[in-house]
Amino acid sequence: MLRQGLSLRASQHLALTPQLQQSIRLLQLSTLELSSEVDQMLDDNPFLEREATEAPREDFGLAQSDTPVRSDDLEAESATYSGADYPAETRVTVENDAPTATLDDDGQSWEGDGSASLAPDDSEWGGEARAKGNNLDGDDALDATELARAQDSLQTHLHTQALSLRLSEHDRAALRFLIESLNDDGYLEDSLPALAHGLASDDEAELEALVHHFTVALHLLQSLEPVGVGARDLAECLQLQLQALLRVDGLTPARRRLLELGMRICSQPLDLLARRDIKRLMPLCDASDVAVREAIALIGRLEPKPGRRFVNVERNIIVPDVLVVQTGKGSQARFRVQLNADVMPRLRVHDIYANALRQHKAGGREASSHAALQQRLQEARWFIKNIQQRFDTILRVSTAIVERQKSFFQHGELAMRPLVLREIADELGLHESTISRVTTAKYMATPFGTFELKYFFGSGLGTDSGSNASSTAVRALIKQFVAAESPKKPLSDSQLADMLKEQGIDCARRTVAKYREGLRIAPASLRKVL
Repeated sequence: MLRQGLSLRASQHLALTPQLQQSIRLLQLSTLELSSEVDQMLDDNPFLEREATEAPREDFGLAQSDTPVRSDDLEAESATYSGADYPAETRVTVENDAPTATLDDDGQSWEGDGSASLAPDDSEWGGEARAKGNNLDGDDALDATELARAQDSLQTHLHTQALSLRLSEHDRAALRFLIESLNDDGYLEDSLPALAHGLASDDEAELEALVHHFTVALHLLQSLEPVGVGARDLAECLQLQLQALLRVDGLTPARRRLLELGMRICSQPLDLLARRDIKRLMPLCDASDVAVREAIALIGRLEPKPGRRFVNVERNIIVPDVLVVQTGKGSQARFRVQLNADVMPRLRVHDIYANALRQHKAGGREASSHAALQQRLQEARWFIKNIQQRFDTILRVSTAIVERQKSFFQHGELAMRPLVLREIADELGLHESTISRVTTAKYMATPFGTFELKYFFGSGLGTDSGSNASSTAVRALIKQFVAAESPKKPLSDSQLADMLKEQGIDCARRTVAKYREGLRIAPASLRKVL
């Protein structure tokens, strides 16, 4: 028999407040995603606005300073996600200069405290660039995001060119249909009869007329830019580009013969070209060894995917979140780590709205609407503070990475040391998942190029000395060995493993094959020049 009753039970559980959930979500956003999030919040919350250069701050009527929130104030929340609430009336402001942390040759910080106060700037976002020579302060800096969004798609680019052609109504419709049938690489995957069957009925005459219009439209499509668009396969794409080069005025006889030889090579099975099987191509194309080599080199400079530059342009834009600049050389080398001010939004709470809401005493029917506005004001404060905490964590993690990998910043990827997320997490007192969120889709501009923060982490391989070698350094060694190999006798994976063994690195053949494929290096059989 069941009986009803009351009981008291004490238990502990982790509760993530909405503010803390927002902090975690903002931390894992990329730079472009954060920009979209900020724009969305500005549209939704009337209490949030972009900050002008010398705009007055909101006066909350509290005895608080103008200093930004430091890492010590936020460490508990960012480290453990304990769910504890922040103070309800916290003032968040921004500084005029980007926060920096400079490391000397011993890895000790000698400038800056590592705090991540927001350091906004009015200049537009910069594109992918190295740390040196990066034009981040110019007033006319190009907005890479807007440039990407303004980029036409392949179909739009072709439709624009088609407007200048004098075509009949049927041919214009056929050309438009073929343009819309192209894949992202600019190829026409379906045959003309297959496309016609998808539109025509069982009437043979109508089907034949459609195929005729598609044939005319295909020739027109293949005459448009980019050269090679509308090809049915790779061989046709290469031949279209060679034909365009043959139509150039002022060709020398030697150049013309080379282009014609390239056409004959592309008409042969492409596996011969892929393997660079010169011995078999020479009799098939009736050409000498030197001529075939020159023609293959010419074909290698053609574009195998004409539509490549129109695809996912915005997704390929990389804006560094952190800049690392070297000052001094040799034993005097120091590395200044700073946030990229161009990606840091200038936000503040709207003074007029906030003061009006605080001074207005609502009662009765207005109480509910007044409470809702108070909630939106609090959301604006939390959003600013969470963004500031995001950049604070990025700077702290980046500074720790530079300190651990200072040999890389001096000597390149061959000097990379093994590093795992746990080491940085233990050093900063953060959770390992926090480090994972920070290093995903965040980029660092260094003297050697722009890298994702995850690039500096890698497992270690055992060495004869008892220490570990970074997998990144091993990949760099493999790339170096392959670059110096003989084209007639390329190194096999087993030989590469033996060469690494001579360097004191114990790396199995299968591991070498995995690293080689990750570097997009073809196997020895395809690298060999026959």
